[in-house]
Amino acid sequence: MEKKRPKYLDLTEIRQPLPAVVSLLHRVSGALLFFPGIPLLLCSFDMLLNSPQDYARVESLLTSPLFKAVLMLSLWFFLHHFFAGIRFLALDMHYGGTLEQARLSSKIVLAAGIILTLLISVVIW
Repeated sequence: MEKKRPKYLDLTEIRQPLPAVVSLLHRVSGALLFFPGIPLLLCSFDMLLNSPQDYARVESLLTSPLFKAVLMLSLWFFLHHFFAGIRFLALDMHYGGTLEQARLSSKIVLAAGIILTLLISVVIW
């Protein structure tokens, strides 16, 4: 019996399990922290130390709502990457390898990243 294979994949219909989503977000957040995250951070540090005018420019950027939103998103990238990295280290040491534990740890990673981002964002705003 020959199987009928789809002619195309509708990516909106494919549903990944939560651990796969956490893994994908871990990779994306790591890539975005590396570039453009590191160059922007180094550029802003350079401006802070360069002159009083550049320091005032960075200080004015920090008060703009758009920059605060970008800072919140970058903070979530960092926190998610941090907690997911701890989760993957535990998985490498064979802790939490069952399906139920993997799903629970994925939920914890997502919740911890979002909750801490919101708590720190209250301080930022």
